[in-house]
Amino acid sequence: MRRKRLTERFPRLLPLRRRQRRLCFYLKMALDRNRYARRRQAERLPCLLFESRCPMVNRATGFALRYQENKVFNLRLAARRLDGLLIGPGETFSFWQALRGADRETPYREGLAEVNGRLVTEYGGGLCMLSNLLFWVLLHTELTVLERHGHREKDFPEPESDAVRGVDAAVAEGWLDLKCTNNTAKVYQLAVAFEGGDIVGRVYGARPAAPCRVYNGAVRYVREQGTVYEEAEVRRRQGGREEFLYRNRCRIGYPLPETAEIEEGKNDEKRTGAVRRLLAGA
Repeated sequence: MRRKRLTERFPRLLPLRRRQRRLCFYLKMALDRNRYARRRQAERLPCLLFESRCPMVNRATGFALRYQENKVFNLRLAARRLDGLLIGPGETFSFWQALRGADRETPYREGLAEVNGRLVTEYGGGLCMLSNLLFWVLLHTELTVLERHGHREKDFPEPESDAVRGVDAAVAEGWLDLKCTNNTAKVYQLAVAFEGGDIVGRVYGARPAAPCRVYNGAVRYVREQGTVYEEAEVRRRQGGREEFLYRNRCRIGYPLPETAEIEEGKNDEKRTGAVRRLLAGA
């Protein structure tokens, strides 16, 4: 059995712990010698390199619709700090460094967030939709990913988009960040827009780039001790070069379609085999 954290046993300590973590989080960035991207410009660089869009409202969460409306509010508030952001040569993009203070004048609202492996409502919830979108967009550039965390749980089906499996990016201020560094001589520019009911992420450059395709290799579902996990390989092909990026794994907390093939994990195979032998002996 997993030992409970101190803040799980004493929830009143959580606000103090969060303030402590945020202080250390930004202090570490101030001392790590990275040059963080901060400059924004309204005028777009001339070449659109990649764009993606996703519906903002997901009605399959099982929570009240107002939390989806709050998420949209939070996304619009945070996007102001990201739209037009330039990532120059030698600079590092940090999701939280870019968003720091976005809620200073207008507070975020309560939305959905994953905390300790559970889907809950909390202040600023829903910003992971923005980090997911940015990570998917940035995978289509030559930026080097320094930090990315996949969600451990997937409690409801994802909204339709062009993104492949396993390209989400969990963020939690003080704990989890999304960071990419620019080791090239190129300048990239992020853009975030809202069109109809969609949030749209774009990345621009000064010159056209070789076509880039990010895709899944093997995707499989595995049942282990009664729990189903999704395992997805993420690969990239650009300019004749093909590379394996990483393998993502998360728990699935909703019923999969009947057509989905679920493999039995090793422990489950042993247990099933033992039951079959016991029944055969009977």
